[in-house]
Amino acid sequence: MQELHFSKFPFRFKNSENKISIFDSIRKKFVILQPEEWVRQHCVQYLILEKNYPQSLINVEKELKVNDLKKRYDIVVFNTDGTIHIIVECKAPQIKINQDTFDQIARYNLALNATYLMVTNGLNHYYCQMDFKNERYQFLEDIPDYIKNE
Repeated sequence: MQELHFSKFPFRFKNSENKISIFDSIRKKFVILQPEEWVRQHCVQYLILEKNYPQSLINVEKELKVNDLKKRYDIVVFNTDGTIHIIVECKAPQIKINQDTFDQIARYNLALNATYLMVTNGLNHYYCQMDFKNERYQFLEDIPDYIKNE
């Protein structure tokens, strides 16, 4: 797999019937290693190991409804009260991130109301904070580290 612009993380791999799988610590199972999955697994480890988000607050590849259409988000990080803190949209490294990608995550956020958005193809990472009052987002250098609410 292609080298990504993330730290080196320890991954577990399995080869079965000439298909390489990577262990997803959130879903607790091996999943077929595709380019987008490679990016998703790096992003999950980034959130856990570098931003200190508890694994228990992270959800991966779940269905959501947007305007009666069934969609799947890549990664969601919850707040301890169950509201959504961050949505992450992952693309394969060869996919260019453009306005369509931001429109996609913005549509998802209509249903999810996350405070922060992250879009990555593993090579380029974009971080935004929502401004719900003015219905727009502001680009950031990074997403905030996890801060435990007492």
